[in-house]
Amino acid sequence: VVTNTMDSTNKTDDQPPPKKVKIDVPAEEHPHHAGAAKALELASGDHEKKYDGDIVRRRTEVEEQVIAKEADAELIVESLPKDDSVPKVDLYLPQSLKDVVFVGHLVTDLDSIGGAIGAAALYGGIPASASKVNSETQFTLDYWGVELPRPIEDILKENPDAKVCLVDHQQTSQMNPAIKVDNIVGVIDHHALQSKTIVTDKPIYIDIRPWGSMSTIIAHTFLTHNRRPSKSVSGMLLCAILSDTLNLLGPTTTEWDRLMVAVLAEIAEVDDIQLLASQQFKAKSKELATMSAPALVNGDQKTFSFDASGFQGDIGFAVVETTDDDAILSRVDELLPEMVACKKEKNLQCIFLAVVNIVKLHSNLLLCGPTEHALASKAFGGNVTMDGALMDLGGRVSRKKDYIPTVTSVIKGGWSKPSNLGRGLSMVDVSQLGKLEVDPNDPHGNVTRVGSVLDSP
Repeated sequence: VVTNTMDSTNKTDDQPPPKKVKIDVPAEEHPHHAGAAKALELASGDHEKKYDGDIVRRRTEVEEQVIAKEADAELIVESLPKDDSVPKVDLYLPQSLKDVVFVGHLVTDLDSIGGAIGAAALYGGIPASASKVNSETQFTLDYWGVELPRPIEDILKENPDAKVCLVDHQQTSQMNPAIKVDNIVGVIDHHALQSKTIVTDKPIYIDIRPWGSMSTIIAHTFLTHNRRPSKSVSGMLLCAILSDTLNLLGPTTTEWDRLMVAVLAEIAEVDDIQLLASQQFKAKSKELATMSAPALVNGDQKTFSFDASGFQGDIGFAVVETTDDDAILSRVDELLPEMVACKKEKNLQCIFLAVVNIVKLHSNLLLCGPTEHALASKAFGGNVTMDGALMDLGGRVSRKKDYIPTVTSVIKGGWSKPSNLGRGLSMVDVSQLGKLEVDPNDPHGNVTRVGSVLDSP
């Protein structure tokens, strides 16, 4: 028996065409992959998932969105070619991106690797990595059976004149130094155009959209050109979107991110998307526990430049995302001196480190000195504990949407460093901060600071 879920007599131009769904197939006869949304419905029931012992939990946001967008996702997937072959004619895929190297930013994350892999598959190029990948990214590569892209330095050493397309960034401060600006032919990104954006002599391809993930842009471009990404590429893009949007719960999440997750889950044949999301975030958090203070402070730090009437200079803003924030916050005494050292060595006016619990969607801000305390108090006004070293930021969890826009607004509004501030640890001369060395006794090869006057006795 086949039935229509939509009465064709009521169809309007903005409604999808009628969808045929089989309704007489018993659940036990469904194949293992019954469509991402259908598999979730069979396992979860109505807005909840049941476990042994009558334990019930509500569906997560990512599960709800995959099911809610089932109709749209199925229509899109059904309209695609049955394989990932390249059509003979593309309406518009820029020839300037064919055979180029696609590479993300330094401090490589999953979106920059997944996006590079997806872009290379879409445009016909070569994916590259800008730096060592983290544990979440390695887990995802292993899960989908995708080879780690080669380092950009190795590729450019073989071909110094290779053309490059930047993905997931467009600032020179985040670009691998091996890349020559003159060889950049494209940018695909989802971040704001702020300080130190690249400047080129010639027009280049630009695709910047205000979405939650750069990989969402790549997935959408596949679909608009009637291209079906392979299962492995779809999986990489899917996991990258989940990572950048905190399982679709982050404040930067858009409807496009939600729709692309549903579509990619269908193509990649993901039956339990929450399990996949939990596994990759667990992999990410697992690495944080073994990282040194320099790695945590510098691991995901971005620098922003300001030139306002009351404040000029650079601000470093680092973020640590984890499922166990207590494990990170217990190391505050170790992290604060490293923040000061980083501030001095990079000639920053301020430095912040936000510790974000990606399960509770709650964050705390580490304050290493009186200037940071003054600016954070004006910008966020959270409760301060630990002798002024820790500020509760509540539900603010996004650097792009919650932290930097707020700080920028305060500075542009005329904030200036108070003249009566006390002396902080950053008054120490940079020559007294020791040096960074690889710990020979650490199995992870972590970099630690040696010989700093700020080290605990």
